[in-house]
Amino acid sequence: MIGHPGPRAPHLIGSQTRKTMPKPISHRLLIWIGRVGVAATLVGTALAEPAPPPTPAADASPAAALPLEELRTFAEVYGRIKDDYVEGVADKTLLEGAIRGMLAALDPHSAYLDKTEYQEIQVGTTGEFGGLGLEVGMEDGFVKVISPIDDTPAQRAGLQAGDLIVRIDDKPVKGLGLNEAVNLMRGKPGTTINLTIMRGTAGRPLEVKVERDIIHVASVKSRTLEPGLGYVRLTHFQARTTEDMLTAITTLKKENKGDLKGLVLDLRNNPGGVLNAAVGVSDAFITDGLIVYTQGRQAEAKLQFKAGPDDVLNGAPLVVLVNGGSASASEIVAGALQDQKRALIMGTQTFGKGSVQTIVPIDDTTALKLTTARYFTPSGRSIQAQGIIPDIVLERGDFTPAKEQEADPVKEADLVRHLDSPKPAGDGLTGEPKKTLTAEDFQLAEALNVLKGLTILSHRQGG
Repeated sequence: MIGHPGPRAPHLIGSQTRKTMPKPISHRLLIWIGRVGVAATLVGTALAEPAPPPTPAADASPAAALPLEELRTFAEVYGRIKDDYVEGVADKTLLEGAIRGMLAALDPHSAYLDKTEYQEIQVGTTGEFGGLGLEVGMEDGFVKVISPIDDTPAQRAGLQAGDLIVRIDDKPVKGLGLNEAVNLMRGKPGTTINLTIMRGTAGRPLEVKVERDIIHVASVKSRTLEPGLGYVRLTHFQARTTEDMLTAITTLKKENKGDLKGLVLDLRNNPGGVLNAAVGVSDAFITDGLIVYTQGRQAEAKLQFKAGPDDVLNGAPLVVLVNGGSASASEIVAGALQDQKRALIMGTQTFGKGSVQTIVPIDDTTALKLTTARYFTPSGRSIQAQGIIPDIVLERGDFTPAKEQEADPVKEADLVRHLDSPKPAGDGLTGEPKKTLTAEDFQLAEALNVLKGLTILSHRQGG
């Protein structure tokens, strides 16, 4: 994809089981549950002890009269601005500002989405868009290629990390903002774009022609930590996250000859995303019971999802890492796995966003992002402004090198005219010692230690 690296992708009914999906709500497209807005799908119904439904407002009755006095005030202000403001203002600008003001008065997550904002939400939700497949940043006023994404038009065209993009088609990049440059490079799949780049110390610019294609933004990363112990990181929840996570776990099983004894699921700094993805990820590890439910004023906002019978780990131990950047969909997963006693939650208290936003299209290019429900964990906990408290609270480690804590003792290498060390026999490979996992990521190292203990315990119990 094209974009700058950041916390997001660089420049993304009634009671029912998850597998029995309701008919789509005709006037609604998506429901958001991200900390800063990542799309989702609505769920929830009351449990044994549901949160009490809100008391209808006095003017909520269908027969309630319009607030004529307030509307007269609005019309008066509108007229005054049109007639007396120091400069002329377009009607569209005033009306859009009024809409934004109404939504801003509700809560931090309700908002009006113009054409650009609406498109950005769709990119973050689906994890795909028409583009080149580049991670980029700005350097000296030019767009710098940080990395071409594997198997994308950019990689196939030969673009390399470090390339400076100086022209996009016939438009100079100098003076453009990063978002402007990114928007120029995005476009309809199948269309072509000419990039002028500077590479290394070469004095002559290179012309590269690239054909745009659908770019998929990966939300799942995985690796083997130790034999039999895997690691999966979810950066955000997209439409394909569940499928991609299952594929990653299958790959980990193959790497470990089918013997995956335990898994660390990393949700740190994951701001949320599509609720269906959060439900799918939870369902992958839970074999029975409730995953999440929501409650709102409308009947269609009172929904729930239940788990199917399969566990992709076959009961193997699971540790989930969270922190203050884990929000919304991440909290649904952590809360479900915690309440169902399927995983041990480690890290720090999560963000605490327990509301659901519905994306209501106004026309083909604009929409409302409106808070329509609160969601609850299987035990009936509301996460709103509370968050998930980990089973094991684990702050980030701060490992300061010893030489920064106290003066190093004098060594042979410090003496004037000391003898050089002979080259080692063998392949002659030298270099800095490999960085330990503890120094690289203290929380992950501790999660791995706990996972080892759980694995040993589960084997003893099984034996």
